[in-house]
Amino acid sequence: MTDPRSHTPISPGRLAGIDYGSRRIGIAISDPGRKFSSPYENYQRRAKELDGERFRRLVAEEAITLFVVGLPLHLSGDESQKSREVRVFGEWLQEITGVEVVYFDERFTSVEAEHLLLSADLTNKRRKERRDMLAAQILLAAYLDTPSPAPHASLDDRPNT
Repeated sequence: MTDPRSHTPISPGRLAGIDYGSRRIGIAISDPGRKFSSPYENYQRRAKELDGERFRRLVAEEAITLFVVGLPLHLSGDESQKSREVRVFGEWLQEITGVEVVYFDERFTSVEAEHLLLSADLTNKRRKERRDMLAAQILLAAYLDTPSPAPHASLDDRPNT
């Protein structure tokens, strides 16, 4: 299989989009052909060991070969304290699963998810139940639609400030 953005060989399998939160993590997955993304679940965080088990099980059950983790940036493009927290999480995720992690600009994904859920006329409770995994789906869809890997590399290459 070849990555359509860079024409480089990649391992077959699905991608998982991650919308990180300190209490809840939104997860979306791609189809095996990496053309579409679908909301998968909102994972309620528990102890680190249980979180690790959940992500290892996700990798095994869904054949995940790459995690795309949303990186929150300021409007200026600069990283924030939350960005550093996300990077620590991403390093942990890669370490415990053995699956590569890339970071992708997630600005406005939660706002877009909330807008879509409001237009569906859902109650606040129903919106909250779906918001994080929908934000992860929007993030993953944007990653899949990106024609070049350059934005991911530039985010990964930024110094931690």
